[in-house]
Amino acid sequence: MTTEQARTFLTAKQVAARYDVGVATIWRWARARDVFPKPKKLGDNCTRWSLASLERFEDEREVA
Repeated sequence: MTTEQARTFLTAKQVAARYDVGVATIWRWARARDVFPKPKKLGDNCTRWSLASLERFEDEREVA
């Protein structure tokens, strides 16, 4: 993982596009699935997913 990846954050829309699902699905996964990465609250109206945590999630899914 590069330093840039560790500092990269994605919006719900970007995460939805990454997995080819709707934005509502991303929020449902974050709320209901223990294995899906939780978003980080970066400000009052700013919630984002860490790219590094999403990549770790993907790597774990490939192994399983």
